[in-house]
Amino acid sequence: MSDSRQRFTDRVQDYVRFRPSYPASLVDFLHAHGVEPAAKIVDIGAGTGIASKLLLDARHPLTAVEPNDAMRAAAQAWLGEYPGYTSVTGSAEHSGLPDACADLIIAAQAFHWFDPDGCRREFKRLLRPDGQVALFWNSRRLRGSAFLEGYEDLLRQHGTDYTDVAERYPDAEQVADWFQGGLQTQTCIDNSQRLDYQSLKGRLLSSSYAPKPDHPGYPAMLAALERLFDETQRDGHIDFDYDTEVYLGRLP
Repeated sequence: MSDSRQRFTDRVQDYVRFRPSYPASLVDFLHAHGVEPAAKIVDIGAGTGIASKLLLDARHPLTAVEPNDAMRAAAQAWLGEYPGYTSVTGSAEHSGLPDACADLIIAAQAFHWFDPDGCRREFKRLLRPDGQVALFWNSRRLRGSAFLEGYEDLLRQHGTDYTDVAERYPDAEQVADWFQGGLQTQTCIDNSQRLDYQSLKGRLLSSSYAPKPDHPGYPAMLAALERLFDETQRDGHIDFDYDTEVYLGRLP
């Protein structure tokens, strides 16, 4: 989408506060499949730094590449004191980084916005010999509880361009095709947030397809969200469940 780099500019604070992280076991998975403990990482489409923090906490030196000024500034404010952290303005297709600078490239919750051919060329340029690429994202579960099913219905009814965005996520076959024979392994890890109503509201408003407060559909969306929460909450909370999909490979 032509505006993909700016879709989250006015949602940064909700994104920082209410988007989920990734399971700690994801790092264990990477280390068990060839990623060395001191591997130098480039995080492409790093956003507000959620995935970057996971790898920085594991003591990896990391360079974050992000084209959106507001998201990059939020990440810098959050992660700027970490040893080994740097951030640059750049895109998946034109990072501005030097050749052969990465042992591992990660793209988390951002790959579906990239040009597939352009980013593959750029990733291959950035990788050192035998370097790897890890693609991963939190995929919200659509079924399995009254809340999850109701939330999906809410988005389809009230989201501005929800269907177009949802259909951009690649499936396993498409990811394997992108690796062009280099996909080594993949896994799926349980992930979840336990949210009260205000946190659920913030989680919804962090989504680029949610109507904003000045949109005529905003009051109806929030009324539907409040009804859904009241009908499905237990002890004042709901479980917002995900599958963290992880793909690791090399680019031949």
